[in-house]
Amino acid sequence: MNYLTTIISHIGGTLLLLVRSLKYLPTLPRQFARFTEQCYVIGYTSLPIVTILSFFIGSVLALQSGYSMENFGAKQFIGTLVGLTMARELGPVMVAILIAGRVGSAITAELASMKVYQEIDALTTMNIPPERMLVLPRLAAITVMMPVLAIIANLCGWYGGALVCQYTHSISVDSEAYFTALKAYMKPHDVTDGLVKAEVFGIVIITVCCYIGLSTRGGPREIGASVTKAVVASLILILVLDYFVTKALLMS
Repeated sequence: MNYLTTIISHIGGTLLLLVRSLKYLPTLPRQFARFTEQCYVIGYTSLPIVTILSFFIGSVLALQSGYSMENFGAKQFIGTLVGLTMARELGPVMVAILIAGRVGSAITAELASMKVYQEIDALTTMNIPPERMLVLPRLAAITVMMPVLAIIANLCGWYGGALVCQYTHSISVDSEAYFTALKAYMKPHDVTDGLVKAEVFGIVIITVCCYIGLSTRGGPREIGASVTKAVVASLILILVLDYFVTKALLMS
């Protein structure tokens, strides 16, 4: 029972942090420098690993699909399978997992160290709300960068699948047929649904990591514990929300 109460308390604290941060939204134009810095950290520095990972996810997906669909004589639909899977599911989910592991852990470590060494208390003493200075620019940056990273992940995955289909002897589907199948059965809402999921995942990751970082108590040892807790909580929430968001989008 205490464990359940703790979970509910953390969920409430995370939601309150999000609401308090959004309250300072009118101050965002005055924090443009912090916003652009966070866009660089979250987006640009994550771009190489997102590109590489998405390219090989699309490649492996095409390779496995070609092997499986060869028995059904349906190799011409590999482009459709890779396109829909990357756009609706694997693209946003894998980008979110990468952001949680790479960016979320760094944010938690930074805020936890500031909390442990009383820098957060100093900001509060100077009447500078941590939500305005430390949380809001990160929320704004993730809102802008997550759709961009998801689109890049989709494109890299699609082209990775196309290269595998064309240059793997057992598949031998040329790029023109691959992209024809991809365009024939994909609709714009398939891509936009994936972008909506990416936005939800990004906001959840940043809010959870900021909350855990700002809630850190104790000494330096607790910083590592907070980082582990933040990454694990983010990954669990990504996978749980993936189901509910997907169901809501399919029903809409």
